[in-house]
Amino acid sequence: MKKTVLMDCDTGVDDAIALLYLLADPEVELCGLTTVFGNISAATAARNTLKVLEVAGRGGQVPVAVGSELTLTGQAMELATHVHGANGLGGVDIGVPVGTLSPLSAAELIVSTVRARPGQVHLLATGPFTNLAVALRLAPDLPELVEGVTVMGGAAMAPGNVTPAAEANIWHDPEAAQAVLSAPWDITMVPLDVTMREVISEEQRLAMAGSSSPVARFAAEVLDFYFDFYRDVLGRKSSACHDVLAAAVAVGDVVPLQSMKVGVQVDTGTGPGRGATICDTRGMYKGELQQEGAHCTVVLETRGDLAASVVERLSNFVP
Repeated sequence: MKKTVLMDCDTGVDDAIALLYLLADPEVELCGLTTVFGNISAATAARNTLKVLEVAGRGGQVPVAVGSELTLTGQAMELATHVHGANGLGGVDIGVPVGTLSPLSAAELIVSTVRARPGQVHLLATGPFTNLAVALRLAPDLPELVEGVTVMGGAAMAPGNVTPAAEANIWHDPEAAQAVLSAPWDITMVPLDVTMREVISEEQRLAMAGSSSPVARFAAEVLDFYFDFYRDVLGRKSSACHDVLAAAVAVGDVVPLQSMKVGVQVDTGTGPGRGATICDTRGMYKGELQQEGAHCTVVLETRGDLAASVVERLSNFVP
């Protein structure tokens, strides 16, 4: 198998596409799903996650746990419903999803799952990093037990998308991001530098809408609202492939063309740089792609053709 993955997400549109992408791969085992505030509330994200599992024919087969609704410091943050719709899935009516939620909190599910399978579980975070930071507090030895960590978040040399400096997942909880990025585990950061360059087009969305696969049709429907938001960002009806790129990197489907293993710090101050990810890429000018003692691999370039693979996979996926 490629990977055994526990995905921590704030299931809006892009998380849903990433989750479907993983569920459509028989070589990937999803051993757990945890939700966090960000795009929407953690509770709504859990409901959406149950729906995505149902669409993929996996309702009730993967444990889903609700996580943090507040930041690590106890703050309630603005949610991104203007990007993902009021229900997080572009306003698409999802009814009452099949399945029940785990009695464990998200952090507890993370810790218990990893402890039960030491060295096997890869953590994938596509929302704010609060649940991972809480899990680290519950189990300081967590970095020794995971197979690895991949996060969608940050901006190395690209501008932010919430502020000029900060990407949304980091901006929602900079203190949690600092805790996770500084923890002594092997972590890969998939930032805006690459996710904004992997774009799915309206033509590709319409191709999924006309597919015989109910999974592809569902993806096309929830993407419509998201595409309208990104029209103002990209200048055309389309969207960036944020979370699905992180998922593809996590399981080895996408091998970065350029990356650097460097120190990363998060600005946790109160000024205009709050939430910025400060990646020490100064060695790039002399070809130094790895700093001594660093453990965070920052992805800086990918092929730019992921969308075609996503469309093909979902269009061929019939649960």
